Amino acid sequence: MTKTIFITGCSSGIGKALAVEAKRQGYRVFATARKEADLATLQQLGFETIALEMTDPDSVQQAVAQLQQQAGQLDILVNNAGFGAIGPVLDAGVEALRQQFEVNVFAVMDLTQACLPLLLQSKGLVVNIGSVSGVLTTPFAGVYCASKAALHTLSDALRMELAPLGVRVLTVQPGAIDTGFASRATLEAEQLLKPDSFWWPMREGVMLRANASQNQPTSAEHFAKSLMKQLNKTYCSGVVGIGHGAVTLPLLARLMPQKWLDKLLSRKFKLSR
Repeated sequence: MTKTIFITGCSSGIGKALAVEAKRQGYRVFATARKEADLATLQQLGFETIALEMTDPDSVQQAVAQLQQQAGQLDILVNNAGFGAIGPVLDAGVEALRQQFEVNVFAVMDLTQACLPLLLQSKGLVVNIGSVSGVLTTPFAGVYCASKAALHTLSDALRMELAPLGVRVLTVQPGAIDTGFASRATLEAEQLLKPDSFWWPMREGVMLRANASQNQPTSAEHFAKSLMKQLNKTYCSGVVGIGHGAVTLPLLARLMPQKWLDKLLSRKFKLSR
């Protein structure tokens, strides 16, 4: 029986690459995006598409209702849609923190809750795309790191809570992936960081952090193939790291004394008194 996979954030990057690979492997793929132009492009590639604005509860309910009507089943939910706010935490402020959590945390939980009845029917799988940044906190990405750390923690709880109901949870912690994240992060950082900021003299470090994901990145296509290998396993659950740095950076965070790690990261991102 053909399995149905529902993937959020398919306009580019990981989401689009995963949709392509899943379709190639015979899955029935429902690909989501916010913009009509992106949905049209996905339709031209042969995907069944659903319009979804993750932070709009009505849009979430409508998307799940459409999935129910068109497919009647859901085997795998991939919570991929998200973005990364780059810049000093206190320059970003509470509003940026709220927006980051709305997209990367609250919306993910809202969609998962809406999809739960379908997942219970199929004894399905929830895949939450976190980040190595949720394990290793760096300067000038604290807001993003916090949102992914929160997602990891909630995923851990969901994995245990959903297990008795027959639903599995896989947390994916990508390392550096070639997705266009760096160009978007650089633009956002440039808009956030102003000459009157206390961190303006350290703006070189902010830009270095914005471009950190371009440090020997793994291609989105390779990432998608690696993730599909995980999804095709007889029993898929737990936590997996994929991509450049996905193993070494968490080890660094776990094993290096905090004082040394702070010095290392401060030096890397040009933080000085």
